[in-house]
Amino acid sequence: MDKFDVAVIGAGITGVATAYALAKGGAKVVLIDRFGPAAMASGWTLAGVRQSGRHPAELPLAMEAVEIWRTLHEELGAPTQYRRKGNLRLARNADEYEQIRAMVASQQASGLDLTFLPGNADVRAIAPAVSPGIVGASFCATDGHADPQATSAAYMGALKRLGVTIVMAEKVEEIGVTAGKVSGVRTSARSMAVDGVVLAAGVMGNELMKPLGVSVPIETPMVAVIRSVPIAPVLEQVIGVSGGDWAGRQQADGRLRITSGALAWNGVMDTVQTDAGPRPVIRPPLSSLREIIEKLDHLLPGLGATPIEECWAGLLDLTPDAIPVLDRVPGIEGLVVGMGFSGHGFCLGPVTGRILADLVSGRAPGHDLSSFTFDRFRDTAAGGRLELHG
Repeated sequence: MDKFDVAVIGAGITGVATAYALAKGGAKVVLIDRFGPAAMASGWTLAGVRQSGRHPAELPLAMEAVEIWRTLHEELGAPTQYRRKGNLRLARNADEYEQIRAMVASQQASGLDLTFLPGNADVRAIAPAVSPGIVGASFCATDGHADPQATSAAYMGALKRLGVTIVMAEKVEEIGVTAGKVSGVRTSARSMAVDGVVLAAGVMGNELMKPLGVSVPIETPMVAVIRSVPIAPVLEQVIGVSGGDWAGRQQADGRLRITSGALAWNGVMDTVQTDAGPRPVIRPPLSSLREIIEKLDHLLPGLGATPIEECWAGLLDLTPDAIPVLDRVPGIEGLVVGMGFSGHGFCLGPVTGRILADLVSGRAPGHDLSSFTFDRFRDTAAGGRLELHG
Protein backbone atom coordinates (compact mmCIF):
# COMPACT_ATOMS: atom_id res chain seq x y z
CA MET A 1 0.00 0.00 0.00
CA ASP A 2 1.33 3.45 -0.93
CA LYS A 3 1.93 5.85 1.95
CA PHE A 4 1.64 9.66 1.78
CA ASP A 5 1.93 12.50 4.21
CA VAL A 6 -1.22 14.18 2.86
CA ALA A 7 -3.99 13.33 0.42
CA VAL A 8 -5.66 16.36 -1.17
CA ILE A 9 -9.14 15.47 -2.42
CA GLY A 10 -10.34 17.76 -5.19
CA ALA A 11 -8.33 19.23 -8.07
CA GLY A 12 -10.00 22.61 -8.32
CA ILE A 13 -7.92 25.70 -7.61
CA THR A 14 -8.16 25.20 -3.85
CA GLY A 15 -6.91 21.62 -4.10
CA VAL A 16 -4.09 22.23 -6.56
CA ALA A 17 -2.89 25.30 -4.63
CA THR A 18 -2.92 23.28 -1.40
CA ALA A 19 -0.99 20.41 -2.99
CA TYR A 20 1.49 22.93 -4.39
CA ALA A 21 2.07 24.58 -1.00
CA LEU A 22 2.50 21.19 0.69
CA ALA A 23 4.89 19.85 -1.92
CA LYS A 24 6.98 23.02 -1.83
CA GLY A 25 7.30 22.46 1.90
CA GLY A 26 8.65 18.96 1.33
CA ALA A 27 5.54 16.86 2.01
CA LYS A 28 4.81 13.68 0.08
CA VAL A 29 1.44 14.47 -1.50
CA VAL A 30 -1.21 12.67 -3.53
CA LEU A 31 -3.85 14.73 -5.36
CA ILE A 32 -7.09 12.87 -6.16
CA ASP A 33 -10.14 13.87 -8.19
CA ARG A 34 -13.07 11.81 -9.46
CA PHE A 35 -13.00 13.75 -12.74
CA GLY A 36 -9.93 15.85 -13.50
CA PRO A 37 -8.31 19.24 -12.95
CA ALA A 38 -10.76 22.18 -12.81
CA ALA A 39 -13.60 19.86 -13.85
CA MET A 40 -16.20 21.56 -11.66
CA ALA A 41 -16.36 24.99 -9.97
CA SER A 42 -12.85 26.12 -10.91
CA GLY A 43 -13.47 25.41 -14.59
CA TRP A 44 -17.04 26.66 -14.70
CA THR A 45 -16.26 29.98 -13.03
CA LEU A 46 -16.12 33.53 -14.37
CA ALA A 47 -12.57 33.49 -12.87
CA GLY A 48 -12.73 36.93 -11.37
CA VAL A 49 -9.80 37.95 -9.17
CA ARG A 50 -11.46 40.57 -7.02
CA GLN A 51 -11.37 42.21 -3.62
CA SER A 52 -14.37 44.53 -4.07
CA GLY A 53 -17.67 43.38 -2.63
CA ARG A 54 -16.04 40.84 -0.31
CA HIS A 55 -17.33 39.86 3.10
CA PRO A 56 -15.16 41.73 5.67
CA ALA A 57 -13.63 38.44 6.84
CA GLU A 58 -12.61 37.51 3.28
CA LEU A 59 -11.21 40.90 2.33
CA PRO A 60 -7.73 40.45 3.88
CA LEU A 61 -7.38 37.08 2.13
CA ALA A 62 -8.45 38.57 -1.19
CA MET A 63 -6.06 41.52 -0.86
CA GLU A 64 -3.17 39.12 -0.21
CA ALA A 65 -4.27 36.87 -3.06
CA VAL A 66 -4.31 39.73 -5.55
CA GLU A 67 -0.66 40.42 -4.79
CA ILE A 68 0.20 36.75 -5.34
CA TRP A 69 -1.68 36.70 -8.67
CA ARG A 70 0.65 39.44 -9.98
CA THR A 71 3.57 37.03 -10.26
CA LEU A 72 1.86 33.65 -10.00
CA HIS A 73 2.67 32.85 -13.64
CA GLU A 74 6.36 33.36 -12.89
CA GLU A 75 6.21 31.15 -9.81
CA LEU A 76 4.37 28.36 -11.64
CA GLY A 77 6.38 28.72 -14.83
CA ALA A 78 3.34 28.97 -17.11
CA PRO A 79 0.73 31.57 -18.07
CA THR A 80 -2.43 32.15 -16.03
CA GLN A 81 -3.69 34.90 -18.40
CA TYR A 82 -4.11 37.13 -15.38
CA ARG A 83 -5.16 40.68 -16.27
CA ARG A 84 -5.47 43.49 -13.73
CA LYS A 85 -7.94 45.80 -15.44
CA GLY A 86 -10.41 46.45 -12.64
CA ASN A 87 -13.90 45.48 -11.52
CA LEU A 88 -17.03 47.58 -12.00
CA ARG A 89 -20.11 46.91 -9.88
CA LEU A 90 -23.02 48.66 -11.61
CA ALA A 91 -26.08 50.30 -10.09
CA ARG A 92 -29.19 50.03 -12.24
CA ASN A 93 -31.55 52.04 -10.03
CA ALA A 94 -31.71 54.26 -6.96
CA ASP A 95 -31.77 51.38 -4.46
CA GLU A 96 -28.69 49.73 -5.99
CA TYR A 97 -26.98 53.12 -6.12
CA GLU A 98 -27.28 53.47 -2.34
CA GLN A 99 -26.21 49.85 -1.77
CA ILE A 100 -23.04 50.34 -3.77
CA ARG A 101 -22.26 53.69 -2.18
CA ALA A 102 -22.53 52.09 1.28
CA MET A 103 -20.35 49.16 0.20
CA VAL A 104 -17.66 51.52 -1.09
CA ALA A 105 -17.61 53.49 2.16
CA SER A 106 -17.35 50.30 4.22
CA GLN A 107 -14.55 48.80 2.18
CA GLN A 108 -12.61 52.05 1.99
CA ALA A 109 -12.70 52.06 5.79
CA SER A 110 -11.19 48.55 5.70
CA GLY A 111 -8.26 49.75 3.60
CA LEU A 112 -9.34 48.82 0.07
CA ASP A 113 -8.64 51.31 -2.70
CA LEU A 114 -12.20 51.36 -4.01
CA THR A 115 -13.81 54.29 -5.83
CA PHE A 116 -17.46 55.32 -6.02
CA LEU A 117 -18.45 56.54 -9.48
CA PRO A 118 -21.46 58.83 -8.87
CA GLY A 119 -22.73 59.23 -12.42
CA ASN A 120 -23.04 57.56 -15.79
CA ALA A 121 -20.35 59.70 -17.37
CA ASP A 122 -17.90 58.59 -14.67
CA VAL A 123 -18.68 54.93 -15.38
CA ARG A 124 -18.43 55.28 -19.16
CA ALA A 125 -15.13 57.14 -18.88
CA ILE A 126 -13.72 53.83 -17.63
CA ALA A 127 -15.87 51.43 -19.67
CA PRO A 128 -17.41 53.16 -22.71
CA ALA A 129 -19.45 50.06 -23.62
CA VAL A 130 -21.62 50.41 -20.51
CA SER A 131 -25.22 51.53 -21.03
CA PRO A 132 -26.21 55.20 -20.65
CA GLY A 133 -28.90 53.91 -18.28
CA ILE A 134 -26.45 52.92 -15.55
CA VAL A 135 -26.69 55.44 -12.72
CA GLY A 136 -23.41 54.75 -10.88
CA ALA A 137 -20.89 52.09 -9.92
CA SER A 138 -18.01 51.04 -7.75
CA PHE A 139 -14.60 50.63 -9.35
CA CYS A 140 -11.63 48.72 -7.97
CA ALA A 141 -8.65 49.26 -10.25
CA THR A 142 -6.59 46.47 -8.65
CA ASP A 143 -9.19 43.77 -9.34
CA GLY A 144 -8.97 41.64 -12.46
CA HIS A 145 -9.45 38.18 -13.91
CA ALA A 146 -7.54 35.11 -15.07
CA ASP A 147 -8.22 32.08 -17.23
CA PRO A 148 -9.37 29.03 -15.23
CA GLN A 149 -8.04 26.39 -17.62
CA ALA A 150 -4.67 28.11 -18.04
CA THR A 151 -4.32 28.56 -14.30
CA SER A 152 -5.19 24.93 -13.64
CA ALA A 153 -2.68 23.76 -16.25
CA ALA A 154 0.01 25.95 -14.71
CA TYR A 155 -0.54 24.47 -11.26
CA MET A 156 -0.67 20.91 -12.60
CA GLY A 157 2.62 21.38 -14.42
CA ALA A 158 4.24 22.68 -11.24
CA LEU A 159 2.86 19.74 -9.22
CA LYS A 160 4.34 17.24 -11.65
CA ARG A 161 7.74 18.93 -11.39
CA LEU A 162 7.51 18.78 -7.59
CA GLY A 163 6.81 15.04 -7.67
CA VAL A 164 3.19 15.10 -6.49
CA THR A 165 1.35 11.87 -7.26
CA ILE A 166 -1.68 12.75 -9.38
CA VAL A 167 -4.67 10.40 -9.41
CA MET A 168 -7.45 11.53 -11.73
CA ALA A 169 -10.74 9.85 -12.72
CA GLU A 170 -10.93 7.96 -9.41
CA LYS A 171 -13.68 8.63 -6.91
CA VAL A 172 -12.67 8.71 -3.26
CA GLU A 173 -15.10 6.37 -1.52
CA GLU A 174 -13.90 6.62 2.06
CA ILE A 175 -11.67 8.61 4.36
CA GLY A 176 -10.30 6.13 6.87
CA VAL A 177 -10.22 7.16 10.52
CA THR A 178 -8.60 5.06 13.25
CA ALA A 179 -8.85 6.00 16.94
CA GLY A 180 -9.96 9.53 16.02
CA LYS A 181 -7.14 10.13 13.53
CA VAL A 182 -7.04 10.05 9.74
CA SER A 183 -5.32 6.86 8.61
CA GLY A 184 -6.02 6.48 4.89
CA VAL A 185 -8.21 7.01 1.86
CA ARG A 186 -9.87 4.45 -0.37
CA THR A 187 -10.71 5.24 -3.98
CA SER A 188 -12.63 3.25 -6.55
CA ALA A 189 -9.32 1.64 -7.58
CA ARG A 190 -6.90 1.62 -4.63
CA SER A 191 -6.24 2.26 -0.96
CA MET A 192 -3.56 4.58 0.40
CA ALA A 193 -2.22 5.21 3.88
CA VAL A 194 -2.05 8.90 4.78
CA ASP A 195 -1.35 11.00 7.84
CA GLY A 196 -3.62 13.85 6.77
CA VAL A 197 -6.40 14.74 4.35
CA VAL A 198 -7.38 18.09 2.91
CA LEU A 199 -10.94 17.85 1.65
CA ALA A 200 -11.43 20.42 -1.12
CA ALA A 201 -14.17 18.65 -3.05
CA GLY A 202 -16.73 21.45 -3.16
CA VAL A 203 -20.34 20.32 -3.39
CA MET A 204 -19.22 16.69 -3.05
CA GLY A 205 -17.36 17.18 0.21
CA ASN A 206 -20.26 16.20 2.46
CA GLU A 207 -20.47 12.77 0.78
CA LEU A 208 -17.18 11.90 2.47
CA MET A 209 -17.80 13.65 5.78
CA LYS A 210 -21.29 12.42 6.60
CA PRO A 211 -20.14 8.82 7.29
CA LEU A 212 -17.80 10.40 9.86
CA GLY A 213 -20.71 12.15 11.53
CA VAL A 214 -19.91 15.68 10.34
CA SER A 215 -20.98 17.97 7.50
CA VAL A 216 -21.10 21.57 6.37
CA PRO A 217 -24.59 23.03 5.75
CA ILE A 218 -24.65 24.02 2.10
CA GLU A 219 -27.17 24.59 -0.62
CA THR A 220 -26.26 23.80 -4.24
CA PRO A 221 -27.77 26.34 -6.59
CA MET A 222 -26.39 26.54 -10.09
CA VAL A 223 -25.10 29.41 -12.19
CA ALA A 224 -25.57 29.41 -15.96
CA VAL A 225 -22.67 30.57 -18.13
CA ILE A 226 -22.53 31.63 -21.78
CA ARG A 227 -19.32 31.97 -23.78
CA SER A 228 -19.43 33.77 -27.12
CA VAL A 229 -17.32 33.52 -30.23
CA PRO A 230 -14.30 35.86 -30.28
CA ILE A 231 -15.14 39.49 -30.98
CA ALA A 232 -13.15 42.73 -31.15
CA PRO A 233 -12.10 44.16 -27.77
CA VAL A 234 -14.99 46.00 -26.09
CA LEU A 235 -14.45 45.44 -22.36
CA GLU A 236 -11.35 45.32 -20.16
CA GLN A 237 -12.99 45.14 -16.75
CA VAL A 238 -15.02 42.49 -15.00
CA ILE A 239 -18.59 43.78 -14.82
CA GLY A 240 -21.09 42.86 -12.13
CA VAL A 241 -24.27 44.27 -10.66
CA SER A 242 -25.52 44.97 -7.18
CA GLY A 243 -27.42 41.89 -6.05
CA GLY A 244 -25.21 39.43 -7.95
CA ASP A 245 -27.75 38.40 -10.61
CA TRP A 246 -25.39 38.92 -13.57
CA ALA A 247 -21.65 39.19 -14.22
CA GLY A 248 -19.41 39.20 -17.26
CA ARG A 249 -16.04 39.88 -18.79
CA GLN A 250 -14.17 39.56 -22.05
CA GLN A 251 -11.47 36.89 -22.10
CA ALA A 252 -7.98 37.51 -23.41
CA ASP A 253 -8.95 35.60 -26.58
CA GLY A 254 -11.87 37.98 -27.26
CA ARG A 255 -14.67 35.68 -26.10
CA LEU A 256 -17.33 37.09 -23.80
CA ARG A 257 -17.98 35.00 -20.67
CA ILE A 258 -21.23 36.01 -18.97
CA THR A 259 -23.14 34.45 -16.10
CA SER A 260 -26.49 34.40 -14.35
CA GLY A 261 -27.16 34.72 -10.66
CA ALA A 262 -28.02 31.73 -8.50
CA LEU A 263 -30.64 29.43 -10.06
CA ALA A 264 -32.46 26.39 -8.73
CA TRP A 265 -30.74 23.13 -9.71
CA ASN A 266 -32.86 20.08 -10.52
CA GLY A 267 -30.19 17.67 -9.22
CA VAL A 268 -29.28 16.23 -12.63
CA MET A 269 -25.57 15.98 -13.44
CA ASP A 270 -24.39 13.86 -16.34
CA THR A 271 -20.88 12.54 -16.93
CA VAL A 272 -19.38 12.68 -20.41
CA GLN A 273 -16.11 11.28 -21.72
CA THR A 274 -13.71 13.81 -23.22
CA ASP A 275 -10.11 13.76 -24.42
CA ALA A 276 -9.19 14.97 -20.92
CA GLY A 277 -11.15 12.16 -19.24
CA PRO A 278 -14.60 12.12 -17.60
CA ARG A 279 -16.23 15.47 -17.03
CA PRO A 280 -19.46 16.43 -15.24
CA VAL A 281 -22.10 18.26 -17.27
CA ILE A 282 -25.00 20.33 -15.95
CA ARG A 283 -27.32 21.78 -18.57
CA PRO A 284 -28.92 25.16 -17.89
CA PRO A 285 -32.54 25.88 -18.84
CA LEU A 286 -33.20 27.97 -21.94
CA SER A 287 -34.96 30.56 -19.81
CA SER A 288 -31.76 31.31 -17.90
CA LEU A 289 -29.83 31.90 -21.12
CA ARG A 290 -32.47 34.29 -22.39
CA GLU A 291 -32.29 36.25 -19.13
CA ILE A 292 -28.49 36.46 -19.25
CA ILE A 293 -28.61 37.81 -22.80
CA GLU A 294 -31.37 40.32 -22.02
CA LYS A 295 -29.33 41.68 -19.11
CA LEU A 296 -26.22 41.79 -21.30
CA ASP A 297 -28.07 43.94 -23.81
CA HIS A 298 -29.35 46.20 -21.05
CA LEU A 299 -25.93 46.67 -19.44
CA LEU A 300 -23.72 46.56 -22.56
CA PRO A 301 -25.99 47.57 -25.45
CA GLY A 302 -25.49 45.90 -28.82
CA LEU A 303 -23.69 42.79 -27.55
CA GLY A 304 -26.80 40.63 -27.31
CA ALA A 305 -26.50 39.69 -30.97
CA THR A 306 -23.04 38.16 -30.47
CA PRO A 307 -23.05 34.48 -31.55
CA ILE A 308 -22.87 31.89 -28.76
CA GLU A 309 -20.06 29.34 -28.90
CA GLU A 310 -20.85 27.34 -25.76
CA CYS A 311 -23.03 27.37 -22.65
CA TRP A 312 -23.01 25.37 -19.44
CA ALA A 313 -23.99 25.53 -15.77
CA GLY A 314 -21.93 25.14 -12.63
CA LEU A 315 -22.81 24.40 -9.02
CA LEU A 316 -22.15 26.55 -5.98
CA ASP A 317 -21.39 25.21 -2.51
CA LEU A 318 -23.32 28.01 -0.80
CA THR A 319 -23.00 28.27 2.98
CA PRO A 320 -25.50 30.10 5.22
CA ASP A 321 -23.20 33.13 5.45
CA ALA A 322 -21.77 32.75 1.90
CA ILE A 323 -18.14 32.41 3.04
CA PRO A 324 -16.08 29.21 3.24
CA VAL A 325 -15.02 26.78 5.91
CA LEU A 326 -11.24 26.72 6.37
CA ASP A 327 -10.66 24.59 9.42
CA ARG A 328 -9.57 21.36 11.03
CA VAL A 329 -12.56 19.07 11.59
CA PRO A 330 -13.28 18.89 15.32
CA GLY A 331 -12.69 15.44 16.77
CA ILE A 332 -10.86 13.99 13.74
CA GLU A 333 -7.12 14.59 13.87
CA GLY A 334 -5.56 15.15 10.46
CA LEU A 335 -8.76 16.08 8.57
CA VAL A 336 -8.92 19.61 7.20
CA VAL A 337 -11.76 21.09 5.16
CA GLY A 338 -11.73 23.87 2.57
CA MET A 339 -15.23 24.16 1.10
CA GLY A 340 -18.27 26.41 0.89
CA PHE A 341 -16.62 29.07 -1.26
CA SER A 342 -20.08 30.12 -2.43
CA GLY A 343 -19.12 31.04 -5.98
CA HIS A 344 -16.18 33.32 -5.23
CA GLY A 345 -13.26 31.08 -4.27
CA PHE A 346 -11.20 31.29 -7.46
CA CYS A 347 -9.40 34.50 -6.50
CA LEU A 348 -8.60 33.17 -3.03
CA GLY A 349 -7.02 29.92 -4.22
CA PRO A 350 -3.33 30.87 -3.87
CA VAL A 351 -3.96 32.03 -0.27
CA THR A 352 -6.43 29.37 0.86
CA GLY A 353 -4.05 26.74 -0.50
CA ARG A 354 -1.34 28.01 1.84
CA ILE A 355 -3.78 28.21 4.75
CA LEU A 356 -5.02 24.63 4.30
CA ALA A 357 -1.44 23.36 3.90
CA ASP A 358 -0.54 25.00 7.21
CA LEU A 359 -3.60 23.59 8.96
CA VAL A 360 -3.01 19.99 7.88
CA SER A 361 0.69 20.29 8.71
CA GLY A 362 -0.04 21.46 12.24
CA ARG A 363 1.27 24.98 11.69
CA ALA A 364 -0.38 28.27 12.64
CA PRO A 365 -1.87 29.66 9.44
CA GLY A 366 -0.89 33.29 9.97
CA HIS A 367 -4.46 34.48 9.35
CA ASP A 368 -7.46 35.16 11.53
CA LEU A 369 -9.73 32.22 10.68
CA SER A 370 -12.32 32.83 13.38
CA SER A 371 -14.98 33.59 10.74
CA PHE A 372 -14.23 30.37 8.81
CA THR A 373 -14.56 27.77 11.56
CA PHE A 374 -16.23 24.43 11.07
CA ASP A 375 -18.53 24.74 14.07
CA ARG A 376 -19.92 28.23 13.42
CA PHE A 377 -22.97 26.54 11.86
CA ARG A 378 -23.75 24.44 14.91
CA ASP A 379 -27.25 25.89 15.18
CA THR A 380 -27.65 27.05 11.60
CA ALA A 381 -29.27 25.40 8.60
CA ALA A 382 -28.30 25.90 4.97
CA GLY A 383 -29.83 28.92 3.28
CA GLY A 384 -27.24 31.47 2.26
CA ARG A 385 -27.82 34.19 -0.28
CA LEU A 386 -25.44 34.89 -3.13
CA GLU A 387 -24.94 38.63 -3.13
CA LEU A 388 -21.90 39.06 -5.35
CA HIS A 389 -20.02 36.59 -7.48
CA GLY A 390 -17.35 36.44 -10.14
